[in-house]
Amino acid sequence: MFVDFHCDTLYRLVDKQVNFFEKSNEGHVDFPRMKEGKVHLQVFAVFVDPKFMRKNAATIALKMIDKMHELVEKSNELQLILKGEDIDKIKKEGKIGALLSIEGGEALEGELSLLRMFYKLGVRALTLTWSLRNDLGDGVDGVKEAGLTSFGKEVVKEMNRLGMIVDVSHLNEKGFWDVVELSEKPIIASHSNAKTLCSHRRNLTDEQIKAIAQKGGVIGINFVPQFLRDDKNATIEDILNHIDYMVELVGEDYIGFGSDFDGISSTPEGLEDISQFPEIVEGLIKRGYTQEQIEKITYKNFENLIKKILI
Repeated sequence: MFVDFHCDTLYRLVDKQVNFFEKSNEGHVDFPRMKEGKVHLQVFAVFVDPKFMRKNAATIALKMIDKMHELVEKSNELQLILKGEDIDKIKKEGKIGALLSIEGGEALEGELSLLRMFYKLGVRALTLTWSLRNDLGDGVDGVKEAGLTSFGKEVVKEMNRLGMIVDVSHLNEKGFWDVVELSEKPIIASHSNAKTLCSHRRNLTDEQIKAIAQKGGVIGINFVPQFLRDDKNATIEDILNHIDYMVELVGEDYIGFGSDFDGISSTPEGLEDISQFPEIVEGLIKRGYTQEQIEKITYKNFENLIKKILI
């Protein structure tokens, strides 16, 4: 079984009007291929393009949230995850879980009330920034010295109160440390890798990886080739290398997957879409990981985090 904490499939579904329940040669994720890949819980990002900052951003987000609800209504095999207890329920009933996460605080349009309304509509996680600056703070391509804004700090506190997962992927380093200091709950980096192995600005330093682990959080290994290798010629072996590195650094309790499928233009060789997730398990077995370690990395770590926060 697998939990994947980041895909951009909703953006593609709204943009191209494709049938999610039919196997397709387009994109990376659809319902039949999720089943093939044994993904029993998928986090669907609601990605708000920065060009919509403070202009129709909430409306753009609502269209994708509406699409998710439409998909759930069409299938009795797909269920929205609203509380941690829903995870065991979907397993028992043989369903696939879907968790909504907004990628980019632009969708809040500077209003805490919109955060609360998105929560009522089923959103359970928020990536505070994309790579640019927004009302909450600066992403990795923003102002290096700037951290969270006063509004960004209010958002983190309100997310803690509501029971929402705070996601620091894309956030710049100053903002990252602001979140570490401020959040009373575990935090995640839903789709980020190790900077020591690949120097891309989106990746995490050893100190950041350790800080997430110390707060009881989880890091989702990203499948973007340029986040896996500096030369971009990535294979499944590079995914395994990042797992090895983080396990050596902090142990196996803080690592999961955040593929970024449907949000990337290319994939690692041997992992062309979501149906090929089990290939990673084969690689972990060959590298000597135990069954217990594999279960933690593939699904239990993120499941346990969801259960801690979504109560």
